[in-house]
Amino acid sequence: MKVVLLKDVDKLGKAGDVADVSRGYANNFLLRRKLAVELTPENLNILKNQQQAAAEKAQRLLEEAREIKEKITDKHFTLTIKTGSQGRLYGSVTTMDIAAVLEKAGYTVDKRNITVKEKIEKAGEYKVDVKLHPEVSTGIILDIVSEGA
Repeated sequence: MKVVLLKDVDKLGKAGDVADVSRGYANNFLLRRKLAVELTPENLNILKNQQQAAAEKAQRLLEEAREIKEKITDKHFTLTIKTGSQGRLYGSVTTMDIAAVLEKAGYTVDKRNITVKEKIEKAGEYKVDVKLHPEVSTGIILDIVSEGA
């Protein structure tokens, strides 16, 4: 019996794959647990439409990431923070702080996609890597400014 997998099934395939399985396995396990549906022309069309929509969404996200990359590559973003008398920071600058600066500028980036190459201990200019999409990453320049300076 041919079925279309709705979810990943170990040793059988990934969601969207067509698998040929025994009738008992399909009826007693896959169909009952809603892991698959029987392969019919109607279900096949639904699957193709879902795959096409997913591909279009992935392409749109990639294009959006490339547009954002063009706008922010090597752009300066300023973060004002309290410092001591010698310019050393009282606290630390986290990726969450950097994400907040980017959010203020109108760019939504997850803090887990931000990488700081060197430890930020003083006021100054730092290079920060931002991963916008699995295929698109860029660098920005973060200016740390002493509060009240």
